[in-house]
Amino acid sequence: MKQQRITENDRTGKGVQATVANSKIYCRNINKIYKSRKNVTVALKAINIEILDNEFICIVGPSGCGKSTLLRILAGLEDATSGEIILDDKILNGPGADRGMVFQAYTLFPWKSVEKNIRFGLDLKKTQKEEADAIVDRYLNLVGLTEFRKSLPKQLSGGMKQRVAIARALANNPKVLLMDEPFGALDPDTKANMQLLLRELWEKEKHTVIFITHDIEEAVFLAQRVYVMSARPGQIMADVPVYLPHKRTLDLKDTQEFINLRKSIHNMLHSKDFKEA
Repeated sequence: MKQQRITENDRTGKGVQATVANSKIYCRNINKIYKSRKNVTVALKAINIEILDNEFICIVGPSGCGKSTLLRILAGLEDATSGEIILDDKILNGPGADRGMVFQAYTLFPWKSVEKNIRFGLDLKKTQKEEADAIVDRYLNLVGLTEFRKSLPKQLSGGMKQRVAIARALANNPKVLLMDEPFGALDPDTKANMQLLLRELWEKEKHTVIFITHDIEEAVFLAQRVYVMSARPGQIMADVPVYLPHKRTLDLKDTQEFINLRKSIHNMLHSKDFKEA
């Protein structure tokens, strides 16, 4: 099955597709194969995605399809078997400060306070104290944790810990923010509030975001576009634009337009073509 490219052109007849020339980050023919003495497992097959500057992209797919593997390759934490990743016209090799990463598991330093966790990357870059203080203050305010600046991670709730992790990633001003199911372990109410906070932060900060999730509702609420992956070997089977208001509230999830889009992606994931790509 060929990748479905659903564009603004399909909806209005007036849109223009993105091209590699104006992409922020581009994955070209990424393949990932794991080999052992007994088995060869194709995890990712011919992954081609392009993401524009300041775009918010979600990637969904069934469990085990390689979503997190793809994100780790984008982060430089794992090598692709073949293919290349281009960021701002440069081929990437390994990790770098141009990409920030937020994981599902809380990756804070337990012995450091909230503010020291946030400024960790700034200290590594030897940022001047006054500048670092201003950046930390700004992000503490943006994620609503100013009054908890001296607290240790063990004194925070799960949602608060992820706010610290997001603030730490953004404080380093990455070109691309990579997020691997960061809200997957949160209770439903906290998860919804974190989704709203992330959208608000993205509207203010204008970072390019690539967000992995198995939650279709979460993907539709957060993203401007949703890439849909098949079961293993993971392939990009559809590129679905999200034509919803730029300014979003949680009430949006109850609208018919939102529900229809969520159902459409759900039906794709459960179709025979996607399961047998």
